[in-house]
Amino acid sequence: MRRTNDKSIKEAIEQMLNVYKIKRKFDETSIVATWPELMGKSVANRTKQIYIHDKKLFLRIESSVIKNEISIMNAQIIEKINEKAGSELITAIIFL
Repeated sequence: MRRTNDKSIKEAIEQMLNVYKIKRKFDETSIVATWPELMGKSVANRTKQIYIHDKKLFLRIESSVIKNEISIMNAQIIEKINEKAGSELITAIIFL
């Protein structure tokens, strides 16, 4: 039985990330790490560079076909990433 001031580990970690103001960086790193799961192996294997800066997802992709598909599905991909993060983490996708 939990006491009223007890927290789950998840709640405690969330609170710690917010207190130290590192939640956004943690979420960004999590999205980069789960890129293969989010987009599939074929896209992940052709992604040569990925990082997030100022709410923009920067990608270097070697396949022009995949680059074009990502451009077309831009809004859906941003929505999927933000849904996974639980906040507005990405507002744009930029190709390097």
